[in-house]
Amino acid sequence: MDQDFTVEHSQMPSFTSHEEAREWFKAQFGDRFLLRMTDMKDGKRVNFYHLVKNPEVYQSYMESFASSVKHEITNMDVFKSYTTIEIDENGHVEFKD
Repeated sequence: MDQDFTVEHSQMPSFTSHEEAREWFKAQFGDRFLLRMTDMKDGKRVNFYHLVKNPEVYQSYMESFASSVKHEITNMDVFKSYTTIEIDENGHVEFKD
């Protein structure tokens, strides 16, 4: 079963908080929507998520960070395996492909 991992801004509801946006993405994509880190940006708390499109490639890539063996990236498949989604504390969403 192929799942569509494209998200159009026009199809998303307006969010008023990070929690509201996170719940919507979790409902749409389940365990393929992963929190990667939290930081401050322009005075607001921002949560950075990965929307995993290709779990096999993504998992291998993430495991390479924990390995002492140097891995070379030889093609763009790794970067195509996920989309970064930023959600700030007010529910503003940005996609970083």
